[in-house]
Amino acid sequence: MPKMKTKKSAAKRFSFTGTGKVKYKKQNLRHILTKKSTKRKRNLRHAGILSQDNVAVIKKQLLPNG
Repeated sequence: MPKMKTKKSAAKRFSFTGTGKVKYKKQNLRHILTKKSTKRKRNLRHAGILSQDNVAVIKKQLLPNG
C-alpha cells in the first residue's frame, strides 16, 4: 500500500504546537483595513487555536503525518 500523502493545502494553513494543539492564521487582515479598528487588527495578528472538536479532523484527514 502506498504512503499516505499530506494534504498540502492544509499543511500551508495549519501547524501544530508542542502540546498538540492546532494553530492557524486568523482571517480578515488582507484588505479593506481602513474601516477596521486598531484593536481589531492587532488581535487578528496573533495565531488562533483551533477548537478540540476540529483537531481530530485535521489530524486524521488533512495531515496524516502530523
